[in-house]
Order: sequence, then structure tokens, then C-alpha cells
Amino acid sequence: MTVSAMYPGTFDPITLGHEDLVRRAARLFDKVVVAIAADPGSKAPMFTFGERVELARAALSDIENVEVAGYEGLTVDFARQNGLAAIIRGLRAVSDFEYEFQLATMNRHLTEEVETVFLTPTEKYTFISSSLVREVAALGGDVSEFVSPEVQQALLSRSGRD
Repeated sequence: MTVSAMYPGTFDPITLGHEDLVRRAARLFDKVVVAIAADPGSKAPMFTFGERVELARAALSDIENVEVAGYEGLTVDFARQNGLAAIIRGLRAVSDFEYEFQLATMNRHLTEEVETVFLTPTEKYTFISSSLVREVAALGGDVSEFVSPEVQQALLSRSGRD
């Protein structure tokens, strides 16, 4: 039996913490789709939808059973339409749990066909978030320990420091 999963998010930008979860999920599932949300909700993204998709593709290009796709609408609908049995969510800290638990419960209410799987990051990535990386980069800080070289270059270009 082939079991495929998706890792949804805005990935603005994709970080080494995200990459860590994708690489670990790729060992657990036959296929992992990193699903970039076209509509980031209330968030104002630094990178366009197309840029976020391309940065994720560049950062994850070396993992054979991972693909990157953009999507619109409900995450569970994308999962069902693409035969994805699980939604992967990362839990960095206890503070993430309440929101992620509510999201998983709502998704289960919307469909029982898709399960939510929680993964915790490797310890060295627990403090990394896209918003912190964007802020450090905008203020001239070195983000090379937090993102792939392609993403670092995009952040430098966006902040006018390339």
C-alpha cells in the first residue's frame, strides 16, 4: 500500500526547520507533497505565491519522493483530491499545540478520510520561524543558519542587500 502525505503552509520563506520536517516525513511516507497555500489568510507575505513555490522547489530538489505544489481552498479538499492520506503539521513548542489541535479537529470534522500527523523538529530548529527569519533578514542579520542558500539569496535581494 502506498501512503502519501502533504505538508501544507505558506512557507514565506521555507526554512531549514521546514526542510527538516519534510526530510523526516519523506522517510515515513511514500510521497510527500509540500503544499504552498496561495492565500496566506491574514498574513501579508514577503514573497509572492510563485516565488514561495519556486523557493521551496529549489530547497527540496534533492529529495526524490517530495514534490511541491501550490493550492487554493481547503487543505483537506486538496488532500482528498490528490489521494493524500495524511496532513503533516509541525509542533515547535507547547504553545503551537492548542492551535494545531483545533485545526486537526476541524479537519477531521470536515473529512474522516485524512489524518493529521504531528512531527516535532530537530532541537536546533525549534526556535526558527519564517516570520523571525524575515525580520532578521530585513534588519541586516545573517540568516545562513536558518535557510538554504537559495532562500538566503532571495531574502538578500528582497531586502536590497544582494
